[in-house]
Amino acid sequence: MRVLLVEDERRLADNIARSFRENSGYAVDIAVDGAQGFYLSESNAYDLIVLDMLLPKLDGHTFLVRYRQNGHVTPVLVLSGRDDKESVVRMLNSGADDYLSKPFDLPELLARSKALIRRGTGQRAPVISMADLQMDTVERTVRRGQHEIALAPMEYRVLEYLAHRPRAVVSKTELLEHLYDYNWEKFSNVIEVYISGLRRKIDDPNRVKLIHTVRGHGYVLRPGAGVEAISAGR
Repeated sequence: MRVLLVEDERRLADNIARSFRENSGYAVDIAVDGAQGFYLSESNAYDLIVLDMLLPKLDGHTFLVRYRQNGHVTPVLVLSGRDDKESVVRMLNSGADDYLSKPFDLPELLARSKALIRRGTGQRAPVISMADLQMDTVERTVRRGQHEIALAPMEYRVLEYLAHRPRAVVSKTELLEHLYDYNWEKFSNVIEVYISGLRRKIDDPNRVKLIHTVRGHGYVLRPGAGVEAISAGR
């Protein structure tokens, strides 16, 4: 998952980004003013935006209103130094999905962020199931049947992204855009490497295959036959 963090307090921004990366495995882009943040929000695909209200160059409220007017539905979690009823109502009416008042606990921020990402993809429960595969997005564990499967961090992130979009074909480009920040060089075969590792660990020991390639289009997570039986239109 990829998060845009728009926060002008650099130390706080660094602490939040570190927590997202180390505890959730998320890619994080940091913007230190509203104008930079808005440019990034229009230029990249994000699964969540964490937005401070008091920002230089473009305040958080204006950012939020313009972002929603442009048709974006990405969840936005607002950070605010004010928690009076009027301010909260204004934020929510402007398109915020949730808010936290400063100061806040990082574990609460992480929990609310994960909940918003799940809600944004239609997966409200923290445990995602498909056939005999179970993925706990809180504990970050994966089981198939009675066996727990040890995944490398990036293998887990690829599987989590696919699991949040069951039966949807996800392109290699989309995976790269949502799993890495803007410093990543996107011309690489790393996705194929991670998919191969996931197949070896999750599918090879089992009769029912879950990870499929749709030739020329991308990858899909669903129970079924091998790649030969899958077409983009099905």
